[in-house]
Amino acid sequence: MHELGITQSIVEIAERTAREQHAAKVLSVTVEVGSLSGVVPEALDFCFEACSNGTLLEGAQLLIERIAACARCLDCGREFPLDQLLACCPVCDSAACELLAGEELRIKEMEID
Repeated sequence: MHELGITQSIVEIAERTAREQHAAKVLSVTVEVGSLSGVVPEALDFCFEACSNGTLLEGAQLLIERIAACARCLDCGREFPLDQLLACCPVCDSAACELLAGEELRIKEMEID
């Protein structure tokens, strides 16, 4: 379960940033997770409490924003949602597509005190 390592990194980054801002506590951390990122949001949530114990994030809330995957056809310009990484344009059936969203895994924001 690579989500444990990812969650540990989220906690470390958030704690370092909070300390740089002279915060006493982190109240919440918002993370964006793309549907094609290979990360299971529920696993991040499951690991968060254990990873945040004894840190400035202890008791903080992990807010997960799921980002749906979408692509743009390079032939006809149509933007469309994706269920899988390799897909053809639903309008012209071209395989020449550019991924616009869906692979995100980033800390969007955090609330500190």
